[in-house]
Amino acid sequence: MQTSDYPLREVPASARKGLLSTSVVLLGFTFFTATMWAGGSLGQAFPIGQLLWIVLLGNLLLGAYAAALGYIACKSGLNAVLMGRFCFGEKGSKLSDFILGFTQIGWYAWGTATIAVVLVRTTGMQEWMEIPLMVLFGFGFCITAMIGYRGMDWLSRVAVPAMMVFILLSLAAGLVDVGGFAGLARQTPSESMNVAAAVTVIIGTFISGGTQATNWSRFAKSPRVAVIATLLAFLVGNGLMVLTGALGAMIYQQADIVDVLIAQGFVSIAVLMLFLNIWTTQDNTIYNFAVAGCNLVRTDRRRTVTVAGAAIGTVLAVGGMYNYLIPFLVLLGTFIPPMGGVIMADFWLKHRGRYPALIDANLPAFDRRGLTAYAIGAAAAYFSPLLPPLVGVLMAALSYALLLRVGQPAPVNRLSSSTEHSVSH
Repeated sequence: MQTSDYPLREVPASARKGLLSTSVVLLGFTFFTATMWAGGSLGQAFPIGQLLWIVLLGNLLLGAYAAALGYIACKSGLNAVLMGRFCFGEKGSKLSDFILGFTQIGWYAWGTATIAVVLVRTTGMQEWMEIPLMVLFGFGFCITAMIGYRGMDWLSRVAVPAMMVFILLSLAAGLVDVGGFAGLARQTPSESMNVAAAVTVIIGTFISGGTQATNWSRFAKSPRVAVIATLLAFLVGNGLMVLTGALGAMIYQQADIVDVLIAQGFVSIAVLMLFLNIWTTQDNTIYNFAVAGCNLVRTDRRRTVTVAGAAIGTVLAVGGMYNYLIPFLVLLGTFIPPMGGVIMADFWLKHRGRYPALIDANLPAFDRRGLTAYAIGAAAAYFSPLLPPLVGVLMAALSYALLLRVGQPAPVNRLSSSTEHSVSH
């Protein structure tokens, strides 16, 4: 039985999954604590009527971006790092591998530390237990990722419905506490934020995740399944996380669902919610790292790379480095979306909606057009005062389209398909 999840080649038709499987795995990924914190900033800045439209708009844009990449992933059977070989080159794609991999290992360290710290605080355990818990969770959460897609599918089929029930229970209790929808409508904003900034917050919190959701949408049985599952995850799943954080901040001045559940008296449910929420994100995160790592060093030993990544993340968590990584990780999140812009332009404009088989592709070591377009998109995102993630995607795609019209540059170096064949097999 195939257990490697095809880290260096296309997912075959025999391994494709249906709508339920693809949806629950992607929903497990988008149920992310940091998204609720972002929602909390919106809940303090907008009345409920305006907030709902902003959440809908932001997640529609985010879902459209992720779904477009999901369509390409399903059609090709490739994830973002493998698609990067076609537009950045055999060696040039290692840049995206490094950025994606480092971002994911940093978030894995943050999640590992977060669950240990919150669990000690919530249950009243002694502080010295934090480090042993970090080690336990650091390696424990990677088990389902080591199994691969099947492991994350099993976990998500249990965790996603449970978390949905917990969230709906909390929202119902919150409405009772605030006096129903009439009471919610009477809540007045305590902070100031314009609509463009609010949409940027929604998109920016998970657009890097949308780029890497191709790791699972490539397993979809059909492009239709990939698009629907991705839209469900990013429009409904991510939208629910943003809304939950916003309402929690409005009613309880707490954005995190765990803190809200504790405030409502659901302590046991809060602990279980914390565990499921972090686990379903952590295994996806370390899986992302493993996929990027496999492409970086050209190995199909995904399980080994997964354990190595978990060890690095655990060391960063125990050493307290996660506290210093967050601003850098947020910055890297600005530089990830332009990769998606180049990939989409390359697939539709250069390859006309169909990649050649990866094993047969004669690719340059460095594709100057793809790398230049990415640099332009990343710079545009970094300096843009308005919707940086979307500006980065659009500028990267437009730049690549213009560079394609300029003409075919001479490749720096070509690696033979026989070399790829010997490495991937």
